[in-house]
Amino acid sequence: MKNNFHLLLMILWMCASCAPGVSTIAPTVSVAGSAISTPSPAPSPTDLPSPTPTPSAPKRETIAYSLDVNMDYDAKTLAVRQQTTFANNTAIAIPAIVFAVQPNRIPGVFTLQSLSADGVPISAYSLEGQRLQFTLPAPLLSGQTIVVDLEYSLSLPRIAQGDPNQIRPQIFGFTDRQVNLTDWYPMLVPFSPETGWQLADPWYYGEHLVYPLADFDVILRFTDPASLPQIAASAAAGPIESGFSYRLLRARTFSLAMGRQLQVISAEANGVTVNSYFYPGFETAGQAVLDATLQAVKTYAELFGPYPHTTLAAVQGDFNDGMEFDGLYYLSNAFYNLYDGTRQNYLVMVAAHETCHQWWFGAVASDQANHPWLDESIATYCERLFYEKNDPEALSWWWAYRIDYYQPDGKMDGTVPSYGGFTPYTNATYRQGARFYEELRQVIGDQAFFAFLKDYYAVMNGKIATPEAFFTILRAHTSADLSPLLAKYFQKAE
Repeated sequence: MKNNFHLLLMILWMCASCAPGVSTIAPTVSVAGSAISTPSPAPSPTDLPSPTPTPSAPKRETIAYSLDVNMDYDAKTLAVRQQTTFANNTAIAIPAIVFAVQPNRIPGVFTLQSLSADGVPISAYSLEGQRLQFTLPAPLLSGQTIVVDLEYSLSLPRIAQGDPNQIRPQIFGFTDRQVNLTDWYPMLVPFSPETGWQLADPWYYGEHLVYPLADFDVILRFTDPASLPQIAASAAAGPIESGFSYRLLRARTFSLAMGRQLQVISAEANGVTVNSYFYPGFETAGQAVLDATLQAVKTYAELFGPYPHTTLAAVQGDFNDGMEFDGLYYLSNAFYNLYDGTRQNYLVMVAAHETCHQWWFGAVASDQANHPWLDESIATYCERLFYEKNDPEALSWWWAYRIDYYQPDGKMDGTVPSYGGFTPYTNATYRQGARFYEELRQVIGDQAFFAFLKDYYAVMNGKIATPEAFFTILRAHTSADLSPLLAKYFQKAE
């Protein structure tokens, strides 16, 4: 069984996340168009405060989506009216708009019927692959807001399981028993005055999108409301005629998974309703995922700060992949098949990993193509923290089976394409990343280490993190010499 688990891991996708490595630390760090001041240095590494983030009052974000969807579940088609509101909070005028349209990467899936900006029809646009770009009737000045309306249809593709050595498994689409709407709407990508619209090319492993914070209002109606599927979503559902409504504030993504065979069990932790969705015959595994997710929510809220939403869905994915989305994550169907009833297995371990991404991906975002270590390394180390808190007797198993078995090497701060393959990528970004965090913890001590993580979460919550921000906040919590550690794990040390 040991070898089967690791053979499985080599051919399955764990979740992954993804332009250049660590830069020199500056006294002020630019984060998604704004600036944060360097945190005040702590008096000494052994006398550090543990800052607790103060929740801010809900507000409308720079980007807001209103999605009105009519779905024919049996035909696997959707008709969508989307309104995107964007406020230019930079100091420069923006002449053009760029959306990432992931469904358009698959031929015959996405059809754009109309496009307008502030009510002015836009006929001159470019839609090539994932990139939808058009020039505005007039540049969007600093402080101005624009409303972009799109009407489009989706003809969902059948999910292809993929091969990590050739093409990544597909999540968006349908199988005989599941429909997944992930990265399914045109997404406004981040804008920087220095680099413009940020949209990296997709790769055959890892992730490539950078998700700016946004508010979501979604209406989902069905052509056959008498035969509705079970629906997992990034937010709680409110009933409406022929369907449901959803609202998710301050989030990176809005995702849905549905199927008529799906079952669900629920429980609450720290005021968060956790829903575990699974197929008949997997009741024991579904309960194990629920239990692990509940424990993970409690553990990470204590270590980092509060979970940012009121619900979290864990879904048995009908494909060979595990993946995080805001308020919802998937676990590979294969992990459910191989669940052995114990805590020392990939189903529980990856549930802890994906739950952690709600903090490091959801709340604190990053450039997944160019700095994948910023979320994947810490999410992998979160597995260790999960077992340390909830099953300390499993720690030796975790290090042996999750990390040491693979004898990982490589520098952890490469771009996704730079590794040349799925195994070198995961060895460096995930496994070497976990070793880095463990050694960092040993060098600076537990008090400084966990104070740093809380501070990092508090400062970067709602922002797009950078290596500069990471190291600036870390340096405020320790005066230890980190040079040997950074040289060991990073191509570009400080």
